[in-house]
Amino acid sequence: MTPRHRVVFLFDVDNTLLDNDAVQADFHDELVRRSGAACAERYWAHYTELRQEMGYADHLGALQRYRVRERMYDPSVLLVASYLLDYPFATRLYPGALELLEQCGRWGPTVILSDGDVVFQPRKVARSGLAAAVDGRVLIYVHKEQELKEVESRYPADHYVMVDDKLRILAAVKEVWGPRVTTVFPRQGRYAHDPEILADFPPADLHLERIGDLLTYTLPTLLDAAAATSGGRRST
Repeated sequence: MTPRHRVVFLFDVDNTLLDNDAVQADFHDELVRRSGAACAERYWAHYTELRQEMGYADHLGALQRYRVRERMYDPSVLLVASYLLDYPFATRLYPGALELLEQCGRWGPTVILSDGDVVFQPRKVARSGLAAAVDGRVLIYVHKEQELKEVESRYPADHYVMVDDKLRILAAVKEVWGPRVTTVFPRQGRYAHDPEILADFPPADLHLERIGDLLTYTLPTLLDAAAATSGGRRST
């Protein structure tokens, strides 16, 4: 029988523990260097199209589509695919990310909870050192906010702390778990300060300017930060 914990910590990856905007910028520069600006623009068009179809980012899938449809005989596509797979993701972890996982791990299980494809996202989590930091507790879904029952079955807990850079995700989780979850919003990444996005969703229980700021919180403070009623919302 799966043991029940007092608290389980759920951490997103991209722009939460790892600066994914910087990774994408580096990848764009590599595309331009290998294939030129026009080809890079076409790749991003396929990437956007595929993301809208699948509901998650799939760089390798976009490269495959781009290759089949436009660049079948261009070896540079293979080179940029290798660049992605071999990228030094550990260098893009936000300051304090690993220390935070270690600290939270003293209070309860830490779990990576991410959206993504079946190849690139797990490799990113592994090569960044995040998988090892959470002792292999990695969950990757298409729409993680729709898989909360599955999360609960694997890591049952009286309370959850959910850390994610997307208010949309945090709001959806709050609607399901209510006061059983403390939602934490690190304002990192390209959309974190977008006034329209911020206006579209209720605030999280805690707002941080950077993920490392969470190191200053105690466990009682995190548990008490949850809204008092199911689906409740409060300003921070």
